[in-house]
Amino acid sequence: MKEVYITKISKFLPNRPISNDEMEDKLGIINGKASKGRRIVLRNNQIKTRYYALDDDGNVTHNNAQLAKEAIEQLFDENFTSSDIDLLSCGTSSPDQILPSHAAMVHGFLKCDNVEINSPSGACCSGMNALKFGFLSVKSGQTNNAIASGSERISSWMKGHIFENEIKHLQALEDNPILAFNKDFLRWMLSDGAGAFLLENEPNGETPLRIEWMEGYSYAHELEACMYAGGDKLENGFLKPWSEYKTSDWSEKSLFAIKQDVKLLSANILKKGVDSLKRALTKHDLKPSEIDYYLPHISSHFFKDKLYQEMVDNGVEIPWENWFMNLSKVGNVGSASIFLMLEELAHSGKLKKGQKILLSVPESSRFSYAYALLTVC
Repeated sequence: MKEVYITKISKFLPNRPISNDEMEDKLGIINGKASKGRRIVLRNNQIKTRYYALDDDGNVTHNNAQLAKEAIEQLFDENFTSSDIDLLSCGTSSPDQILPSHAAMVHGFLKCDNVEINSPSGACCSGMNALKFGFLSVKSGQTNNAIASGSERISSWMKGHIFENEIKHLQALEDNPILAFNKDFLRWMLSDGAGAFLLENEPNGETPLRIEWMEGYSYAHELEACMYAGGDKLENGFLKPWSEYKTSDWSEKSLFAIKQDVKLLSANILKKGVDSLKRALTKHDLKPSEIDYYLPHISSHFFKDKLYQEMVDNGVEIPWENWFMNLSKVGNVGSASIFLMLEELAHSGKLKKGQKILLSVPESSRFSYAYALLTVC
């Protein structure tokens, strides 16, 4: 088995940073009324700026595959060109279309040579699953290198016009025409961007990071769907897909909008997260005190203190001074967030040889978790 190193890291954040006060202008007001939930959500998540693939007039500047392509192209130099890629593995929560696959579309924009492609589905863990596929491919010797990416273009899913038919339908029924909080909530949480890693079987680059192991856990056998799109959840918890609805229901119910069961999220995301963390640390006989940098993908600062207390209560406390996050600056970029965190840390000048970095990514869709341990070489 080969060793696997992250030898280059890149990011692409489209356009300019968007402040909290600009968000509703960018995404649009629904039914002529400002969102009642926006200030509450922003106060809790403590995100100050984020990025959208929209210009100042609200026009789309990049699709998802183009965001990934922009990040990946920054990995190329005279020592590694697009012609050298063996494997392209691209994860996302928000593909531009159902078919072709996301990685196929990214490959199309790159216009490089023939390569193997992989498109893991899912939400935030899709980026880590893209990384794991590349890691296993290089480790097994199947390929000498791999590019893994995580990217999101979620802004166009959250624009006000997406919900216009639903509001009109509620008005026709003489119901209160206010967007349900489980849909409005995520409009103020998610944003656009992309990150990419180059994986190689030799420790090239200035500060290569060796991937020691990766682990993943799912709790779908215990819990129903929590975050979903392309369907609606029935009272019994069953997720009914868009293909079983009438086409008129697609817009009247905003079936393709992303929705979050906030109560289910709060009751389980931290508990299952720490349970999976304990499983990973125990399996690899890793003590929390041996982790120099802990990079948790947290959707909101609302969960930060609660996560720490859950870790303390379960005997897996990682000291605050070892945590590294950039949520407040770049926002919650789903599958790309862990790439953006590691990119900032790797280019900070803080890393020292021998240090251990733990990547931690939860996915609330149906409660999945992914981990990776890295060593600075």
